[in-house]
Amino acid sequence: MPKPLLRPFLLVFCWMLALTATAQGLPKHMTEAEKALMPAYLETVRGMEMTTTPPLVPVRTMSEWEEIDGLVVTWASYSAILTEVVRHARQETHVYIICSDSNQVKGSLVNGAVPLSNISFVIAPFNSVWVRDYGPWNAYTNDVDSLYIIDWIYNRPRPLDNQIPEVLANLTGLPRYAMTQAPWDLLQTGGNLMVDGFGKGFSSNLVVDENPGKSIPQIDSIMTAFMGADPYIKMANLPFDNIHHIDMHMKLLDEETILVGKFPDGVSDGPQIEANMLYVLDNFTSVFGTPYRVVWGPMCPSLTGQFPPNSSYRTYTNSVIVNNTVIVPTYYEQYDTTALRIYREAMPGYNVVGINCNSMISASGAIHCITKEIGAADPLLISHQRLPDTWDATAGYNLSAQIMHRSGIASAQVWYRTDSAQPYQAISMVDVFGGPTWIAQIPAQPSGTQVYYYIEAEAVSGKRQVRPMPAPAGYWNFKVLQPTSLEDVLMLEMQDIFPNPSKGITCIPIHAAQQQRIRISLTDLTGREVMTLFEGEAPAGQSRYFVDTTTLPGGMYMVRLETPNGSTGQKLVVR
Repeated sequence: MPKPLLRPFLLVFCWMLALTATAQGLPKHMTEAEKALMPAYLETVRGMEMTTTPPLVPVRTMSEWEEIDGLVVTWASYSAILTEVVRHARQETHVYIICSDSNQVKGSLVNGAVPLSNISFVIAPFNSVWVRDYGPWNAYTNDVDSLYIIDWIYNRPRPLDNQIPEVLANLTGLPRYAMTQAPWDLLQTGGNLMVDGFGKGFSSNLVVDENPGKSIPQIDSIMTAFMGADPYIKMANLPFDNIHHIDMHMKLLDEETILVGKFPDGVSDGPQIEANMLYVLDNFTSVFGTPYRVVWGPMCPSLTGQFPPNSSYRTYTNSVIVNNTVIVPTYYEQYDTTALRIYREAMPGYNVVGINCNSMISASGAIHCITKEIGAADPLLISHQRLPDTWDATAGYNLSAQIMHRSGIASAQVWYRTDSAQPYQAISMVDVFGGPTWIAQIPAQPSGTQVYYYIEAEAVSGKRQVRPMPAPAGYWNFKVLQPTSLEDVLMLEMQDIFPNPSKGITCIPIHAAQQQRIRISLTDLTGREVMTLFEGEAPAGQSRYFVDTTTLPGGMYMVRLETPNGSTGQKLVVR
């Protein structure tokens, strides 16, 4: 059971919070009444007797696309939306419902035709529905060994919410490490943290603003010690997002893919979001050492076409991945269809479902905000960088994966096919020097072939896992491109751009085996075109094209050379 709140004024605290709650419960943002309570709340939390030191060994915080054993929701408000979340989540994992009256919750679920199996009701006091922000985080020692719960000081004066990680630690028997005592105390919120599962953490500068007594290096050291976050990437706050939680406009879909909300050009928070993404792309790479793949999805306006600050923050990135299912907030069909299609294209094989969140979005939250994962106690981790499209139709396609389980890996296979109507074929993978890296080669395929594949592994203990997790329905895929002639591809070359880095007139040398039509453009690293540099016939032999970078903001760009048969690119750094 959670430790009792010993200080008498906390009872007054909770009473005052109850008075501030509306019929739909506390909003995700801090109310005016709560702002006055914040100093006393922090004093109380930091004054409670509690040993808080980091784990003795390095930890790896789990990513959201990994296997989970449970999903937590708090039955505080928005029961119709929570009913739908439970409907889909209980088919994928065990659902823990924090509530004050389990019979009332059971009645809502039964009325909604939701079976009560695979559900536990956790009777515990709480203040609000926003379990993403105050719920437990999952970290493993030795990458896949012991599972820990990581906790922090919730950045709202909601003391009952702040105790929920301890409630769940007691329920599950998992060790809990809390950032509550100096020098390890940290104010934080779950909606403002995303991790890639391999050390990179992402937040807005809210975490800096709310911990004024700590320097950025001190904040970073706490996040590294408790959560293995290194580097801990922080981005500028958005002008019109009043809570500054990054889950309102971005989501990591896997180790190298970031889904980002796209406003119309120049509208609302669009310019700052794009600047933040350019900052990330210019300064950081994925765990594979390559630039992040950015997938742009729509931000939904109001029915009258308004965006923040003149309407609520209708986001599609505020979704939750529950093993093989992705639950996405929806609003209006004309925008929902595009958003759901983008998810399905980015995550083939996943069961992508939408739940209308118009009734709650004015409180600054949606699906991600009201859900929190409990990681798998016995994970089998598979991490792989998908193979890119290729012109190569003569050699095989080498791939590798990091595959780990605490008992060791007994075997691993790549399953592939070139026809979605035909069965997959297996290729055995080989471990490299007995370590976590496993390799294989898919045989060469003719030009024009689409290759679909996934990875399966078995641990020494007998546990099996696949990646992508919905495989074989889920898969990675790449194309063996089909030029008009192979010479068109091999004999058109963009030679080294110079000077590079640049600040002024920059030369782009091209060598073509024969006259052909080309297009040269300049894009930022998100793929958005900045300008067209040339479009027309390139002569056979050597030719040069130029761009004046004097007026361009400093950063990383991509010069793209396109022909009817394919394209290539080269990075250009502007000082």
